[in-house]
Order: sequence, then C-alpha cells, then structure tokens
Amino acid sequence: MNTALLHAVVALIVPADQDGGALELGAPAYLDRHFREFPDQAAAIAAGLDNLPGDFADLESAAQEAILRGHEREPWFQLLVELVAEGVYADPDNGGNPGAASWRMVGYEHGLPEGPNGPAATEGQPPAPVPDDLDFDVVIVGAGAGGGVAAGVLADSGKTVLLLERGLNRDYEDSGHRDHLRNHRLSFYGHNTGPDLDGNPRVVIDIDGIEKVVRPHELLYHNLAAAVGAGTLVYGAQAWRYHRDDFRMASLYGVPEDSSLVDWPLSFDDLEPYYERAEWEIGVSGSGDTNRHEGVRARDYPMPPLPETPATPVLRRGAEKLGIGVTRVPVAINSVPRDGRLACMGCGTCVGFTCPSDGKNGTQNTTIKRAIATGRCTLLTGTMVLKVETDDRGKVTGVEFADATGKRHVAKGKTIVLAAGAIETPRLMLNSATAQEPDGLGNANDLVGRNLQGHYYPGAYGLFDQPMHSSRGPGVTIATTSFSHDNPGLIGGGMLADDFVRPPILFFKQFLPPDLPRWGQPAKDFMRDNYNRAIRVIGPVHEIPSPDARVRIAPHVRDRWGVPVAMLSGGVHPETMKTATYMHHRATEWLKAAGAVKTWGNPPVVSLSGGHHQAGTCRMGTDPAKSVTDVYGRVWGHDNFFVCDGSLHPTNGGFNPVLTILALAFRTAEHIAATR
Repeated sequence: MNTALLHAVVALIVPADQDGGALELGAPAYLDRHFREFPDQAAAIAAGLDNLPGDFADLESAAQEAILRGHEREPWFQLLVELVAEGVYADPDNGGNPGAASWRMVGYEHGLPEGPNGPAATEGQPPAPVPDDLDFDVVIVGAGAGGGVAAGVLADSGKTVLLLERGLNRDYEDSGHRDHLRNHRLSFYGHNTGPDLDGNPRVVIDIDGIEKVVRPHELLYHNLAAAVGAGTLVYGAQAWRYHRDDFRMASLYGVPEDSSLVDWPLSFDDLEPYYERAEWEIGVSGSGDTNRHEGVRARDYPMPPLPETPATPVLRRGAEKLGIGVTRVPVAINSVPRDGRLACMGCGTCVGFTCPSDGKNGTQNTTIKRAIATGRCTLLTGTMVLKVETDDRGKVTGVEFADATGKRHVAKGKTIVLAAGAIETPRLMLNSATAQEPDGLGNANDLVGRNLQGHYYPGAYGLFDQPMHSSRGPGVTIATTSFSHDNPGLIGGGMLADDFVRPPILFFKQFLPPDLPRWGQPAKDFMRDNYNRAIRVIGPVHEIPSPDARVRIAPHVRDRWGVPVAMLSGGVHPETMKTATYMHHRATEWLKAAGAVKTWGNPPVVSLSGGHHQAGTCRMGTDPAKSVTDVYGRVWGHDNFFVCDGSLHPTNGGFNPVLTILALAFRTAEHIAATR
C-alpha cells in the first residue's frame, strides 16, 4: 500500500485544526494494527487508492477533497472513513487516540480510576476443577438472570445445587477493560465475555431466505453474554415491571392474522409479589409513585433514583407541553451503598461492560454469591452442556457437559432446570431427542423454539442549544409510559426514555445526522460541537409473536463439540412494524417539544428480532397443545424438568424484560423448593 497516499487521504477524513487531525489523533497507528489483523480490508483500500491520480498527495487540499467526493460512495472509501473514525474516537488501547486527545476535544470523560481503558485486559477467572461427585438435588444450566435466582432460592431452601455456566466468572478487576470496539454494546471485532468467537457459530436465515453462518460477535448472532451473571453482568440494568395490560394482549386486542398472540396464564397481580422481591433482593433504584402503568405499589423501591442529568428537566418540560406523564427510570444500580457494595460512580459505560464500583446489580453479585455462601451450591464455569440425559422411559435424569479442557461428564439431578436463554434453551431441548420424544424434549406439538421475540427499539435523535449530558452515567433518567397502550389503531405500544451515555466512537457510528457528511470538517465539527448537546429518546415496543420466528437446529453446522448449532429464521409481524413506526414519531415529537433545534432518525426496518431481550421460545400456558410449559415453567410431560428464563414469556411486554425474568425465576424456584 502507498503509505504517503494513504496518509494524504486520511488527513482529509478528519482534517487538522487547533485540535489536530487524523494524523495527530492516531489514525495511522490504528490503521497499521488493524490492517495486520484484517489484510483483506487493507487490500480493498489499497485497490481503491490505486484509482486516485498519481499526483494526489501533491495537490492542494481543495482539489483533493473534490476528487474524494467523487469516490465517497465507493465501498473502499466508506470503509476507510469508518476505520479512521475508529482510530480517532475509540479508546487509546486500540492504537489510536493517544492520551485520549479526541475525547477531550469532544468533552467525553471516561470516569474510570485506572485511566481511559480501565484495568488491563485479562481472560476472566479460571474455572474450578470438576468434582468427583456429580449427584445433586438440582442441576441448573445457565448462570444468568433466571438461573442465578433459581440457584439462590434453591440453595437457601436446603437443596444441593449444581450451577453450570459456559462462560467464566468475571468482575471489574479481571474483566473491566474498556475496549470500545469489542464489547456487548459495540462488537465490531469481538466482545468482552463469551462465548469464544471460534467454535460457536449459529446459522441465520434472513428475511430474503439467504442462509448465513455467523460468529458470536456479529449482530445476527443475537448473543447473550456468556459469563456468570450473563446479561446482568454487562446490561444497562433498566428494571421495569410490565404494564398490567401486557399480560392480556389477546383479550384486549384480538389475535392478528398470522400471529400467535396469546394472553399470559398469569396476571400482573400474580407476579407482583415476585416483582417486589426481585427489586429488593437484587436491588433497584427508582421512584415507584410515578410509575402509573403499575397501579398502586405495595412498597417503593429499596433505593432512591440516581441523580438527574441536564436532559432530565428539559425532557420533563417537553412532556408537560405534550400532556404526557413521565417517571424516573428504575435501574438495578445502587444509588447509595448497599449490601457492602458501593454506589454508582458515574463511569458512563454501564452498557456492555462490568461495573467499576460493583454497584450494578445482577445475579453474579447477589443471588449467586448468596447461593455459594450456603455451601450447598457448586458453580462450574467454562462448561458447555451438550445434552439433557434421560432414562429408558424418557424421564430426565441429568445433563452431559464438557468441561473447560473438553473432558465430558454426566451430572445427575433429581430436578433439571434450563436457564440458558431463549436461543440456547430450545437448542438444548431439540438436541436432546429421545425415543419417546423424537422431535426434542417437550416438542410433541412443534412449539419448542417458535415465537422468538426480542424488542424493536425505535427512537429519534435531538440536537439542543445547551449541553444535555456530561458523559457521566448511566445517563438514562426519565421515561414516559403514556404510549404503552390505548394508541389508536395499534396493538399495544411501548416505553420511551432518554438513552445511556454513548462513548465517542458509538456516537460517531450511530448519532450523526443522515444529511451530514461522515468525513471532512463538517463531521469533525459536529463531533466536537455537539457530542454533549445531542441525545436520543428510545425504547422497546410490544412485539406481536409469530410462529415463523423460531429457533431450530442446523445438523449441517456443528460447534466445537460436534453438537448441531441453533438456526434462527423468520421476521417480525407487520403489527410490530406499525407500532415501532408510531413510537419513532412520538420520540421525535417529545424531542421537539423539549426544544430540540434539529431531530433525525429513521423508521425501523424489517428484520429478525431477539438480541439481548430474546424471549418466547418455550412459552408457558395452561394447555399442553398450545404451550411448552405450565405456569411454573415445568415442561409438559415431565415432572422434574423446568425452564427458567425469558423463553417462558408468551409476549415480551413493552419494557426491558429482565425484571420479569427475575420475578418469574423467584416464582418458579419457590415452586420447585416447595414441591420437589
């Protein structure tokens, strides 16, 4: 590659001024490292550079810019623009942005005690050896929201528990490194938990019917973090109760054509005591008296809400102009010290990362720790469960798993609980077929894996005359639930809230207005002048379940252990698209009413849903012909086999689902403790 020519082009993408340019802000060093890792991208850019005039580097900058404008729609140049931005605006440990100079330019404060990248990158805590005795009262697969709660409740009840997790145990000291390009919020080149990028593929059939094999960090994989705590280790921690009407959508609206919309077999009142238990045992900050969609609460949150940001009063005034109610966003983050752990320190990188103060609450630092402290819970990390074991009569007896070395073991349990998420739980059931259930455990009616849901997240961006955030987080503070239901012509609705703090590279990737060039002085000026003046209002909508959105197994593609991988297919129902488009417009109206001088954002496009909010693939119910489990998550046809994760949700609500997953897990585990 012609280095002089490359640098001449790079210098124009982020031009030099009083704050330096791409060359001074580290883009060449980043590109050099990146091209060694991705030589195919280097070759594509080199080929594009070859099409520029031979004297390009010697021309005046105006002439150079004119030439590049003729190439700005070409893939090689668009790729180079994105890579230069990564070098300039991502974290310093990626090779660019020396001394976090660009962060000072835009006004981003990292808020980490060790410096802009936090602690050094490590691989997490090594797995414990597998014990000789693998006979337990309960075996739980998956140490996330559902499995972590179940382990705590069941160990407290006196049962011996084996908790199996394919990821590792991680905390801030060993896994708090901030790589802004490799995490669970922006995973262009990898992520910061598990599963490993190699040996863990999935197959996705997109809406055009094209089959793709994807790796764990790719968007279509719909990855949940593989780690102790799973998503609760790296989530943003919004902790909403569902709306009362979310539990009876079919009764309220009827069943749309080509959908599988049903009511829950539970009511809000059935789940309310477990919502409260989750809020107090996990730890939630909020202001319950303004959450009007819940009705009157028996008890407020255990902690007051986190501090407001500059955006909070501005959005509150905008809501008043529109006549819509607002509430403080409940989050499972300590606003005050609690349970021996510190309060939030405002690092601004909640989503995608472990917490530096350990004040973000998940099962990894609450229920799982309490389970282990009883002496009755054995946690084994780095273990991949390959199959649910059954006897000659088809009764579930245990699980087969591979440890971190690849050695295979069989763990026996009187009760088996699957809590591996709404993709891996049905995959495991389908891969555990027996003579009695040849299509997979619990799958006599071809329902295991169907009705995959996540959440569409429509929203809008707004630019204001004044600073709207200080880059200290979490950032999300205020929401409206006024559009959750009763929207003319729609089935359901959704919640809207301000967004979490976005690191500068994420701001560049997602926040730039579509009418703004992504390179040159205008792009740089927008980043510098508007990073702290632009916000997004966004939120999840009700997804109308479809039986064609599903998880199957792909026998032609296998993982490193030789087990068929999950195959995802389908799309979202048209009613979901209507609701998402409606909520996009409501977000825009709210920003304008709040005083935004410019708004932008595109309506959503059709795609398969799932992601971090994946749910619905082993729905609960009262009729074995129409559901996979009963109201306690017990798989029909079995007396000792349970599901305890988002797979159970008949519908996924118009809110972040984690508090509902936690509440259901408390309820299911309490039932197992009392009856098994």
